[in-house]
Amino acid sequence: MKFLIGFALMLMINFSVNVQNNFKQQQLKFERVKVAYDLKWASLEKELQKAGFGNGFEILFNYYKTEGKLEIWLKTAKQEKLTLFKTYDACTKSGTLGPKVVEGDLQTPEGFYRINVFNPMSTYHLSLGIDYPNAVDKARTGKHRRTGGDIYIHGNCVTVGCIPLTDDKIKEVYILAIEAQNNGQANISVNIFPFRMTKANLEKYGKEFPQHLEFWKTLQTGFDYFEKNKTLSKVSQTHGNYILK
Repeated sequence: MKFLIGFALMLMINFSVNVQNNFKQQQLKFERVKVAYDLKWASLEKELQKAGFGNGFEILFNYYKTEGKLEIWLKTAKQEKLTLFKTYDACTKSGTLGPKVVEGDLQTPEGFYRINVFNPMSTYHLSLGIDYPNAVDKARTGKHRRTGGDIYIHGNCVTVGCIPLTDDKIKEVYILAIEAQNNGQANISVNIFPFRMTKANLEKYGKEFPQHLEFWKTLQTGFDYFEKNKTLSKVSQTHGNYILK
């Protein structure tokens, strides 16, 4: 019986590894992904090894709308805390501060999301889909309006609510996301904040956009937790609000 249990466990582990490896191999069948690896992987791999992430990592994205900064945070399976690895500048913006509400408002969402699409044949070179709208977004929009969708981190330098990098930068970001997923990370978090949510910034922008202040205070809870612990708080969605623990 012990032999059978051990054999079954070995099969499960091998299956999991094969699924992970197959993901990367499937992505490499696309010309843009292959070219991205040819151009970027050698230097990225050296940087990862130097930073202590050469044997695999988990990844987190933090984006700050006002600053136009996309941060890449990494940790190994043995680490509890994330470490800032790279920061990329968005090359353009659309909309203003405040969450996305309806289709066509040009707003970039604000909240706690996950990557749900790897698109190697994107109109914008390569793109990573963000799972907007979530339950909080849908509650804000209401039943009789359209939330919109198709929010991505992508290449090119145009946007109607996405996070646009250049084609050169998205190559690196896309590769890092592939490597994390291939290493077994099923859920890649993307936190989109209106700005770095310090007390001073909240007071400043809260005066300019008072209609968003209560919502921003919810986001600030997650921001503060991450700043203190360098780990994610547990986020749930209920009654149109984020609940963070």
